[in-house]
Amino acid sequence: MQNIYILLLLIFFIKCGTLKFSSDPIFVNNQNKGKEKIDESEKKNWFLLDLNKDSIPGMSVNKAKEELLKNNKGSSVIVAVIDSGVDIEHSLISESTWVNKKEIPNNNIDDDKNGYVDDINGWNFLGKSDKENMEYVRLIRNTSKNDSLYNIYKTEIEEVKNTSNQRIERGKDLIKKYTKYDSIIRSALNKDSYSLDDAEKINFKTLDVLDAIDFLKFFKKNSLSIERLEGAIKYYNNRLKYHINLDFDGRSIVGDDPNDINDTNYGNPNVIGPDKDSADHGTHVSGIILSIYDNVKIMTLRAVPDGDEYDKDVALAIRYAANNGAKIINTSFGKSYSPQSDWVYDAIIYAAKKDVLIINASGNDSENINPGLNKTFPNDEISGKEIANNMINVGASTYMYSEDLPAYFTNFGSINVDLFAPGYQIYSSIPNNKYDFNSGTSMAAPSVAGVAAIIRSFYPKLKAPAIKKILLDSGIPMYNSLNNPDSQELVSPETLSKSGKIVNLYNALILASTTK
Repeated sequence: MQNIYILLLLIFFIKCGTLKFSSDPIFVNNQNKGKEKIDESEKKNWFLLDLNKDSIPGMSVNKAKEELLKNNKGSSVIVAVIDSGVDIEHSLISESTWVNKKEIPNNNIDDDKNGYVDDINGWNFLGKSDKENMEYVRLIRNTSKNDSLYNIYKTEIEEVKNTSNQRIERGKDLIKKYTKYDSIIRSALNKDSYSLDDAEKINFKTLDVLDAIDFLKFFKKNSLSIERLEGAIKYYNNRLKYHINLDFDGRSIVGDDPNDINDTNYGNPNVIGPDKDSADHGTHVSGIILSIYDNVKIMTLRAVPDGDEYDKDVALAIRYAANNGAKIINTSFGKSYSPQSDWVYDAIIYAAKKDVLIINASGNDSENINPGLNKTFPNDEISGKEIANNMINVGASTYMYSEDLPAYFTNFGSINVDLFAPGYQIYSSIPNNKYDFNSGTSMAAPSVAGVAAIIRSFYPKLKAPAIKKILLDSGIPMYNSLNNPDSQELVSPETLSKSGKIVNLYNALILASTTK
C-alpha cells in the first residue's frame, strides 16, 4: 500500500497550488522502534521533528520548512481558537493576533454590523464569568429524582468528589515528602542548590539519603514540581468548589439565558478574560499553532470556562468564526453531555458551507468513542452518521515510536477518531510571557491545526474536505502494535483511529501539491 501511495504522489503533478514537489514522501517502516528516551535538547521541540532523521515521531515540520517551503511565503490564514481565552499580550502571540479591521476600537458601536460591539480581536462569550459547573450538575438541577438519569448524574458527582479528594491528599503528601527529602539532601551536601547528579555522588549514603535519592528520581521521571503539585491541588479544589457544587451558579454574572440560542446580546470584547492566568489553556493552544506556522492570525473566541462549556456559546463561537473569515477552527475541549447538541451540529454544518475546517480534540478519558460507546461532545456524528465532512477528530501521540506511541490518556476509535498528533509534554506559551509543558488531546488538535494552516496557506483553492483527506492520507503510519489506552492490550493502529496514522506536514505538502 505504501508503494502505491508513493507512486500516485509521483505520477500526478497538476494542481491548484503554485508550489509543486517532486520529492519522495517520507517512508516509515513501522516495525522499527524509535528512541526509548529523548534528549533534553529535543524535549521542547520534539513535535516538530522527523521520525527518520531524529528517531522521534514528530510531524516533520522542520524538515518540510527546510526542504520544501524554504523561502516560499504563503498567504496569511485566520485560525479561530475557541477556548478559555488567549493572552494576546504574550510576545509570541501579540503580533499574530487577528484584528477586525472593519471595527473601530472602543467606540461602543457595532461598526461592521456583525452583532458584536468593538470585537477587535474576537469575542468573549463568557463575559466576566470564569468558573462553571459540569454539564451533569446543571442537568441534575432540572431532573426529577424519579428519573433514571438522576442517579447517573449523581454517580458522576460522587465519583468526581471522591477522586478530587484522593488527588488533593496525594498532592499534599507528595509536597510533604519532597520537603522532607529535599532537606535531607541539602543537609548531606551542605548546600541549598543541587542537582540529582550531585545527590548521587554523596559519599556516605544513609538509608534516609538513599530514600531521598529514589524519591527525587521519581519526582524527575514524572516531571513533578512543587508548582505543578500546587496547581493540581488548586484544580481539584476548584472541582469541589465550583464544578460539582449544586449551590454554585457561574452563569448568573453573564446575564443571558443560556437556553435561548436567539439571546445573543451578551459577552464582551475582552478576549483574554477577567483573569489572565485563567487563559492558560487557550494561550498554550495558540502557541502550538504559531510554533508550527507563524503566518497565522489567531482569532480568539472565549467560550470555555473552568468547568463545562455551554452548547450555546460553542455554537455561536463557531458561527462567529465562519462569518468573520476564519478558515480553521480549533476546538480543544469536550464534555460527556450536550443537552443542546443540535445547536452545535447546526453550527458545524454552517461552517462546512462556509468552507471552514474544524480541528477537534477527541478527549482525555482513555475511552473508545466510536458510535454507541462513550460519547464526547462536540462531534460530527449523529446515530453513527457523519453530518459534515469538515471536522477532524484528533487523538494524542507521544514521542515514543513504540507500543507506547498513543498517550495513555487519549480517547480513540476506529470510526470517530480520524488520526493522531503529538499531544504529550508539548512546550508552548502560557500567560505573562511564560512557557511550560502541557499534555492532552487539547495539544494534539492545534498540532493538526498548525499543519492544516500551512496547507491552506500555500494551497488556498483546496476545500476543507480535500484538506481533511490529505491530512488523513498523508500521515505516517503508527507503530505496528500499540497499547490500547483503555485495556493496555496490544492492538493494530487502525483499531485506534480511522487512518491509523500520525499527521505529517512533509507528506501533506507533497500530496497537496498533487491534488486537483
